[in-house]
Amino acid sequence: MTDRTHPPTLLFVVGPPAVGKMTVGHEIAARTGLRLFHNHHTIDLALRFFPYGTPPFQRLVGEFRRRIFEEVAASELPGLIFTYVWAFDHASDDEAVEDYATIFRARGGRVVFVELEAEQEERLRRNETEFRLAEKPFKRDLERSRRQLLELDATYQLNSRGRFDARPDYLRVDNTARPAAAVAERVIAHFALPRLDGSAPVR
Repeated sequence: MTDRTHPPTLLFVVGPPAVGKMTVGHEIAARTGLRLFHNHHTIDLALRFFPYGTPPFQRLVGEFRRRIFEEVAASELPGLIFTYVWAFDHASDDEAVEDYATIFRARGGRVVFVELEAEQEERLRRNETEFRLAEKPFKRDLERSRRQLLELDATYQLNSRGRFDARPDYLRVDNTARPAAAVAERVIAHFALPRLDGSAPVR
């Protein structure tokens, strides 16, 4: 095991497509030094070789993610921000989240969660923002991306509906009308995440 001064932090940013997970994660990363690992880093890589959802695609995405988690957890990096569309009505997603968290906990790391919620109309607007399309090539077919967002909303339960509200490691935020920078500051304050400049979080 690497000798490190502080244990690593794993921050899950979860919520439905285009809710702002990557944008909020980017703001948190800029303030804390945690590395942003959004889910399309692996999705778009695997899509270069295999169609979405096929067995080899799923195996590659899972293996890429697991290896990155393991290497960051064992490194001197302060930790990771991972964005994830969590289907709360599927036990397999619960298990995946727990498996990723276990990698950090096994190193003595801290694992915390922020869940973002926003109205569908606002998410459809965000689905076409410049930053999202620049970071996620798979979303540049706007008609297909919009259709997928609506289908996922109709098929899965993509918000927890308060399931974890009593947990101290879990924060739920409605960011329909709240800027990403303000959400980032709230998350940093709520979980007392260390800031790069050493200052206290803005409350």
